[in-house]
Order: sequence, then structure tokens, then C-alpha cells
Amino acid sequence: MNEPKPASLEAKLQQYPSPVEMLRHAPVGGYQFPFAPEFTNWRDEQEAWQHSVVLFDQSYHMKDVYFEGPDVKRLLSDVAVNTMKNFGANRAKQIVTCNPDGHVIGDAILFGHSEEKVSVVGRPSVPNWIEFQALRGNYAVKVTRDERTVSNQGRRLIYRYQIQGPNALELIKSVHEGPFPEIPFFHLGDLKIAGRPVRALNHNMSRMGGLELHGPVDDGEAVLNALLAAGPKFGLRRGGSRAYSTVSPESGWIPSPMPAIYAGDQMKPYREWLRADGFEANASLGGSFYSPAIEDYYQTPWDLGYGRHVKFDHDFIGRAALEKLADQPHRRKVWLRWNNEDVLRIDASQLGRGERYKYMEMPNAYYSILPFDQVLAGGRLAGLSTYTVYTTNVRGWFSLAMIDESVADGAAVSVVWGEQDGGSRKPSVERHVQTEVRATVSYQRLNEQT
Repeated sequence: MNEPKPASLEAKLQQYPSPVEMLRHAPVGGYQFPFAPEFTNWRDEQEAWQHSVVLFDQSYHMKDVYFEGPDVKRLLSDVAVNTMKNFGANRAKQIVTCNPDGHVIGDAILFGHSEEKVSVVGRPSVPNWIEFQALRGNYAVKVTRDERTVSNQGRRLIYRYQIQGPNALELIKSVHEGPFPEIPFFHLGDLKIAGRPVRALNHNMSRMGGLELHGPVDDGEAVLNALLAAGPKFGLRRGGSRAYSTVSPESGWIPSPMPAIYAGDQMKPYREWLRADGFEANASLGGSFYSPAIEDYYQTPWDLGYGRHVKFDHDFIGRAALEKLADQPHRRKVWLRWNNEDVLRIDASQLGRGERYKYMEMPNAYYSILPFDQVLAGGRLAGLSTYTVYTTNVRGWFSLAMIDESVADGAAVSVVWGEQDGGSRKPSVERHVQTEVRATVSYQRLNEQT
């Protein structure tokens, strides 16, 4: 007789020797962006956000959870390391949440729709965590989910278009009906396109000018058609999922920290609340870094470049732990420029006979949702590399990394590429041998150097 499937993340974990074993051999590959891989070709689509304008349809891959009620701001203040003193209606914020030990659960974008209504948008880690706190705590808050497409049995509530590049604002102005409003950075404003009201966020995801537009899903097609019709004059390219997967590393954002939820009694009620078919229970772990302890994959806000967000002007989950960590040494987020010759050596190993190295898919080579590769400096472990990509704006391969503060800008390091013992059981991993790739540390965004 078949045993019943586990209902919760906690129940699923009980079927494995450790959280690491569950995640390392998970059958899924990288995070899904369920829209067209390319509309023209990913090289031109990448270059568009630097040289003209690109439109990415973000209507599918992020989870939106709406919180509405008189206790919204208290809820947010209780869960976020950020201060809420400068947040309110028509504002946005990158919200960072931690567990009680000060390790990051994730980050997301917080939208202030009114003084008592917000939405949290991103990969599911943060929306889920805040929903759990809202439901278990004494908060007068209504919760409404808008699940990402891969988990949604119905339609999305809204569309979302990211329009970025040096020509982005001129394109949007050309289709906006009426005087164009000034929208400060990380603020929301109102536009009108194709006769439909549109909400606009000044986000600058690719570090170029532009806006993120959203509105009711029924208005999405009309707004999109207006933008596409005006686009040729401004060099507009629609961006597919292959190009989109490389935007965050080029701009310096690590999209999926390891959610610090998989161990410890304090987090057990949350694991019992999370579903076994959800994101956290089915994320995949990959890369050359291996430890049997899941805690060795956790990050602090400083590791991810979020130390500036930590404000001790309010009480929040993880505050006591972060106060103890604040003055200690931290890893810092950097870019690693990979050595061209070593990348070509990996490519060449795919030809002919003999040992081969882990295949590097273009333009992104990360084959799991949570990729962690060893970074070595002088033969010792100096940090972790994550999200390895190629972009034509950099004209080379690079990754983001979290490395010890003692590693200087411009230092030579190496990245161990490939998994130990020939690779894990993930279907996305072929049999291979590990190799080292020389890399150069950069504190400055790589596309600013070329």
C-alpha cells in the first residue's frame, strides 16, 4: 500500500536524513520563468537594457500577497529588519526578513498601495513568511494571495511589465495620456496608457532608467499592445526568460538566498504550516560547496549586501541576534569575473572523449534554485559563488559571490566548478568532474568597467 504523501514541509523533511540531502537531490532545476525563452535572441535582448530599451513581462513568476487592515504597519515592523518609519502609501521598499537567529529568510519588494494596504512581491519565501506571521499573530489584517503561475489554478490578479534602458522613459512618455508625473526612486505613481489606469514603480532593476508598470490583468493586453506599437522608434526589444535570468547578477542582486527555515525548534511551527508541494519544500540545492549542516548555507544580511537595511529603531524577529553580529566580521557581496581561458577549457571538455566538466548553459549556468560554489583564496575557502551567467554587456562569464572582507578588490581567486563525487542525483546534473576556474574579485559592477 502506498504511504500517504506528506502534507507539510516538516513532514517531508522527516523522510530524509537531513535538509541538505532533500534539497541537494531535489528533481527540479533552476527557478521557473514561465514565459517565452526568446523573442528575438537573448544577446540583443541583453544589450537592450544597456543601449535602448527592453520590456520584460513579469506577470508570471513572482508571488504577490496582499495585506490589508489597521495592523499592516505593525506586522511589517515586526517581521522586517528595515525601518518602517519612511514607508507608507505610494512608497516601495526592499524588505528583508530573518529568522530568530538573524539568518535571512529572503527579500522581496514591498508596495504601499495605501496606508492600510500593501503587497509583498517576489519569490515565495518572504510572502509566505509574512503571511504565516499575520495568521498566527494578533494582527487585524486581511490576507489575499496571488500565486505565481506555476502554482496558480486560476488567473493572476494583475499584469506587471518591467521597462528598462536609456530609452525607457521616453517610450513610456510617448504612450502616457496627459502630463507625465515625477516619480522619485522607489515611489509609486499613476499613469494612463490605452485609456487604462496604470500604476508605475520607479525601480531601475537593470540599473538603467525605466519603470515597472502594473494594473488589473484584464488591462494588460491593451497596455502591452500600446507599448509594443510605440516601441520601434525607441529600439524596444521584448525580453525572454533566457535574458531575464541574467539581469539580477549583472545588476548585483542575489535573488534566492537559502531560506533559513529548515532547522531548529523555533522554526518548526512554520515548517509544519508550509505545504509539502510548496516552493521551500521543492527548492533544489546545487554547486561545489557541500556541508551536511544546512546552517552552513544560511546568510546574514551583511553577506548579501543588506547590512544597510538593518535598523535597530524597532523590535523585530532576529533583532537580538543581529545586534550581536553587527560588529563582527562579515562576508561581503562582490562580482567575480571568470577567466576566459578556463571557461573555454570547460567548453572544450564537452567535445571528443575523456573527462568532462559540468556543462555551462548559456547565458546562465545555474542549474538549481539555490546554487553555491566554493571560492578559494590561497587554497582556503574564502566564500561562496552564486548565479553564474554570461552577458554581452560584460562580454564574459561572471558570478555574484559572498566573500570574506579580507579578500581585496582585484584579488585573484578560484571558483570550484562542478559537484563532488561526479554530481548529485538531480536530473539537471550529468556525470562530470570538478575543476577550478580562475576569477578576479570586483567590488564594482562589471558592466560599468566595459
